[in-house]
Parts: sequence; structure tokens; C-alpha cells
Amino acid sequence: MAKIYYDRDADLADLSGQSIALVGYGNQGRSWALNLRDSGLGVRVCARADESRERAEEDGFSVSEVRVASDADVVCVLVPDDVIPSLPLERNESQLTIFASGYCLAFDRFKPPGDLGMVAPRMLGPEVRRCYVEKEGFITALSVERDATGRALQRTLAIAKAIGGLRQGAIELSPMQEAVLDLAVEQVLSPALTHVNASFVRVMLEQGIPLEAVLTELFLSGEVERTYRLLREEGFSKQLEHHSPTSQYGQLARRGSFDSLDFIPRMQEIVEEIRSGRFADTWDAEQRSNYQHLEQLKEAHAGPAIRAMEDDLRRRLGPDIED
Repeated sequence: MAKIYYDRDADLADLSGQSIALVGYGNQGRSWALNLRDSGLGVRVCARADESRERAEEDGFSVSEVRVASDADVVCVLVPDDVIPSLPLERNESQLTIFASGYCLAFDRFKPPGDLGMVAPRMLGPEVRRCYVEKEGFITALSVERDATGRALQRTLAIAKAIGGLRQGAIELSPMQEAVLDLAVEQVLSPALTHVNASFVRVMLEQGIPLEAVLTELFLSGEVERTYRLLREEGFSKQLEHHSPTSQYGQLARRGSFDSLDFIPRMQEIVEEIRSGRFADTWDAEQRSNYQHLEQLKEAHAGPAIRAMEDDLRRRLGPDIED
């Protein structure tokens, strides 16, 4: 069983007298900064001279250059993983550096001296703030990669508590476990579901069902996301009772229909590419090429033609209907 931490396991007093800096003021950075401040902690935002810095100043924060974060007792690094290694951060053995994902620690992209912790919300950046304001909190992945001071866990837990990341529990995961799980959802599960959905669309179109109706069933109606919400709130067994007996029978009776399609070997290959660091090397090379392949992929799979089709669909169905 995984170890799970809760609010009762943390004490904000462990950050008493500690200076705290946040690097970055984007989706995660802004939410963390506001949550930390509302929890009674003093926070300095360190960001580039761009719109994010202006927004931080509008929100009432003292804003400095990124290099100033080097002096803080605790630094929360909240910029994209590929940017982190280039940051002008210098740390010492008495300081704590916290990452919002396991990527840089798992693949040795940035491991400064001192305490190293991970507080990785299982939540999109803006929702980190919303869940805090609503006093609901969110589930977090948490760990200590290095304890140089003997206080790394206590300080990391305090930061997690202050942003609302212990209210629903924090699962202890190593940076490698968090990185593999996170990247596998993106590289294994998402492509598999995309393939399944595309196959389903094709079969439905063969039956003469309009594309608009098929896409409504898949995502536009919101039924799937609301069903997943019930799955989160009630669990599979209880939410099943909200479906008709016909639906229940159909879902359960067809279990195993696709067992002959063995996805596991290919999934294992992709996960091994992630764990071995080969994907991280490939991503580094992509950055050096100025993201040329990424732009080609976005053009092919999420380009103007697809965007125009989706915009048109939303104008005709759903909450964005034009009068």
C-alpha cells in the first residue's frame, strides 16, 4: 500500500522564519503563490519581465528576477520542465528546492545541492487555486528526493499543506514513479484512447449516423465527463446504478470482447522508453531543433482545419450555440 499524507501530518510552523520564493507565475505559479499567501506565508515571486510578471504585480506580490530566488530558504520551481535546466538558480546544502513534477529529478536534468522535494498536484494549474478557494483541496503526489538537512520532509509537507495539496491526501511517489505515470498517461493511454475513439467514429459512420451525433456522444454532450465525475465521487459500483438496466447489462456482458487485442507489449515498449530516459533525450533534441517536429505534429493533428471544424460544431451544438 502506498503511504498517504494528510493535513494532520504537516505543520506550517516548520516554515517559520523561512523565506519562500516561487519561480514562474503561469498556471501553476499563480495558483501556488495565491494559496501560499492565503495560508499566511510570505512569498516572493521571481519571474521574467513579461505578462506573467505584470500579473503578479497586479496581484500584489513583490516580484524579482529569477536569479534572486537563489537566496530563498525554499524555492518552488513552477516553470515547464524543459525550461528548468536553464534557470540561473544556485542553491546550497541548507536550502530546499521543490519541483511540481518528477521529470527533472527522475532524468537528472536539474539536481541542485540541498534538500530536494516534489509536490505534484494531480490537477490543472487554475484548478489548484479553485479547489483551494472552495476548501475542497486536491490529491497530490509527494516525495523527498534528498534530505540534506534532516528537515526536508517536514518542510515539503508544509508547502503541500499550504497550497491545499494534503486536504484530499498526498500519495508518496518517487520522482521516477511520478514521471513515468504522468508521461505514460500522455504517451500510452491518450494515444490508445484516441485510436479507440477514431475506430468507434468510423463504425458509427458506416451505420449512417451523423458525425455531429457521434461526437456528441463522445464528448460534446458532457455526459462522459459527468460520468467520470460520478466515478470519482461514488466509485464504479455505485455510479453503475445510475445507468439503466439495459445499459448495465450491455456494459458488463460485453466485457472481454476486445481481450484478443493485446495493447500491453506496445505499452510496455513506450513506458520503457520513458523510464530509460530515451524520451527525455528525444525531447531535449526537439528543443534544440526549435520544436520543428512538434509544430509539424500540431499542424497535422490539431491544425486550422480541425480547429475550424470544431468551432463550427460548437456554434451549432452545445452551450456556445449562436442565436
